[in-house]
Amino acid sequence: MEKLTQLQTYTKQNNLDVTFISNFEDVQYFTGFGSDPIERVLALVVFPDADPFLFAPALEVEDIEKSGWPYPVYGYMDHEKPFSMIADYIKEINPNPQNFGIEMNNLVVDRFQALQTEFSNANFDHDVTPEVQTLHLIKNEAEIEALRAAGKEADFAFKVGFETVRPGITEADVAAEIEYQLKKRGVMQMSFPTLIQAGEHASQPHGDTSTNVIKDNELVLFDLGTVHDGYISDASRTVAVGTLNDTQKDIYRVCLEAQLAAQAAVKPGITAAELDKIARDIITKAGYGKYFIHRLGHGIGMSEHEFPSIMEGNDLKLVENMCFSIEPGIYIPGVAGVRIEDCVRVTKDGCEPFTHTSKLLKEIVR
Repeated sequence: MEKLTQLQTYTKQNNLDVTFISNFEDVQYFTGFGSDPIERVLALVVFPDADPFLFAPALEVEDIEKSGWPYPVYGYMDHEKPFSMIADYIKEINPNPQNFGIEMNNLVVDRFQALQTEFSNANFDHDVTPEVQTLHLIKNEAEIEALRAAGKEADFAFKVGFETVRPGITEADVAAEIEYQLKKRGVMQMSFPTLIQAGEHASQPHGDTSTNVIKDNELVLFDLGTVHDGYISDASRTVAVGTLNDTQKDIYRVCLEAQLAAQAAVKPGITAAELDKIARDIITKAGYGKYFIHRLGHGIGMSEHEFPSIMEGNDLKLVENMCFSIEPGIYIPGVAGVRIEDCVRVTKDGCEPFTHTSKLLKEIVR
């Protein structure tokens, strides 16, 4: 509950009467209880000088109590009005709260308006998002161990995928086999839908796995991850099925050089922008700059896209135990797409990757 204590201290130091946490991933971060409530309301309510409480769908209450949460939990039925009930519980602790802290990057308009209606004289202009992001930013040893474990699961997933991929099979077939084998090992949740893209389909970096048939002599992009104790892995590899032509080989060579150079440059004190520039300059010098169309990386933890962004314009200096992805890509429409990605943690003099699958070009001939 260390992070929850820090949030309560922040609430007090900023003269907030209530901090209202609405993001279900942040609820898990502060409480240890994880659940996506979908359309229902799950919230953590924190006070400066009183115990916090969890508010949840009634069907979650038993699981919260069994999770080890030591403070009150209140449930609601689907036919009840959750924000009216939340207001009643808040008023039991503070009958007239004036200053609320909310997650402005998460609390949707209708729920904000419902909360505002219950406390019409209160101030809601304090955004706690930056503080929550900062608390997420530096991982402790337990978080790092979970990230390492998720990384090992991703390495196993790559092994299954490389053993499965071949000409004549579909992208979806490969993804299904990966997830099936993971489930047989007790890994029940992917951090995002497993992405397999072959040939020119891989030039769409936010495309989906399809029923496209994998052909001989093309590049196949794998992007995947798992969830371990609430923390995720996220990694990408690109392999050759069959024999590549010179253009395909060159795209891969340049992308790998950029990824390795950026990863080798990670250390405390370098900025996110400087790290992005190292990879981007290599790709640009090789003539592929216009085909690298996204940031170099993003933070990782309980979500695959956490703060910070490793990108141009971000002068945030890296410090020990920050965790983020390094994933340069080259995407040439009608030709191919290559992305190579590891997530890493910053160490005192470099970085530690969470995935260890070889990044040398793997040629699969069957």
